[in-house]
Amino acid sequence: MYNLCMKSFALSDANQDFSLLIDRAAQEPILITRQGKEAAVVISPSLYQEMTEAMEDLEDIAAYDAAKARKEDSVLWQNTRGADH
Repeated sequence: MYNLCMKSFALSDANQDFSLLIDRAAQEPILITRQGKEAAVVISPSLYQEMTEAMEDLEDIAAYDAAKARKEDSVLWQNTRGADH
């Protein structure tokens, strides 16, 4: 799944055949270059969702680790919901 060797399209080529680019992005991320430099990446909505969820998980882990490093007591999320309702 994590393929750092993405297919690459020059921006001018991507503009000419945008529907092909979108079709390919459904299968794998596509790198768009402008004047030989990386400019953008086109990905499918499902891959974007996966990546967003993974980033949220990593942020949660980092927050937990930071709280543990400060030696704070942890409170289960389920327990905090009951206090408000």
